[in-house]
Amino acid sequence: MGKRTLLYPAALLLTLAGIAGLKVNIDAMPRVKTPGSGIVYLPSGPAVKAATFGYPSLMADIAYVWAIQYYANPKIGDRFDHFDRIFKVIADLDPKWVDPYITAALIAHNDIRNPELALKMYDEGAARNPNEWIFPFEAGHYCQMNLKDYDRAKAYYEKAMAVPGAPDIAKRLFANAAFKTMDYKTSWEVWSEVYETTTVTEIKKIASNHLYNVKATVDISVLKVAVGKFREARGRNPRDLGELVTARIIAGVPQDFDGKDYVYDPKTGEIKAAVLFWKR
Repeated sequence: MGKRTLLYPAALLLTLAGIAGLKVNIDAMPRVKTPGSGIVYLPSGPAVKAATFGYPSLMADIAYVWAIQYYANPKIGDRFDHFDRIFKVIADLDPKWVDPYITAALIAHNDIRNPELALKMYDEGAARNPNEWIFPFEAGHYCQMNLKDYDRAKAYYEKAMAVPGAPDIAKRLFANAAFKTMDYKTSWEVWSEVYETTTVTEIKKIASNHLYNVKATVDISVLKVAVGKFREARGRNPRDLGELVTARIIAGVPQDFDGKDYVYDPKTGEIKAAVLFWKR
């Protein structure tokens, strides 16, 4: 055995000893721990996927469980600083997995209090899974119930309705959002379709109530304008709604969805539906 051959093991032992000694010295150094900062060193999704040896879904499961524990730990004060990163890795590993996007949206809303980030999570889920109605549906529900942004809710519900397999309730929520945005024509048309096609008694009743509300809202608005025109011309309120026809302000007095007259008070000019639609 030559001298060079004997030198290799010796050199290796010295190197390892040096590394061990360096580690001991580094470990002994006082330093401030930054609990959440390590997430910035998390490899990208493709890099992690390449290291899974053909089991990306398994790694996605592990990362998902870790992410829930990580973001639920209040001791990590900066845990939300790189929120998108871990969920993007999970999505890269298993893009068809629905749960992580929904969970990410819930965390963004409940913990981070960032509505736009929550919607971004839904949008990313929809972009990767265009055949899944759940993402635009949940986004629409979030806009409707939490943000009271009925225009966006309507747009999301419309996207959900366009996905095959979407539940019928998406159409009903779309119709309701349309009413909230004062798109009464669309709301009437959709609720009419629901009313005419459903075989479920309870849903037919719900559709009937909404149709009553849509018609009453439109009719009363028209009648109020007509009463105002009459008062401006005559200096008084009409004695009854029939006077609006006599004065040729309207062609006829409308009735509610049940065929009943609207309640009119000639003293105040107030007009209202015979019953509240939810009590019909």
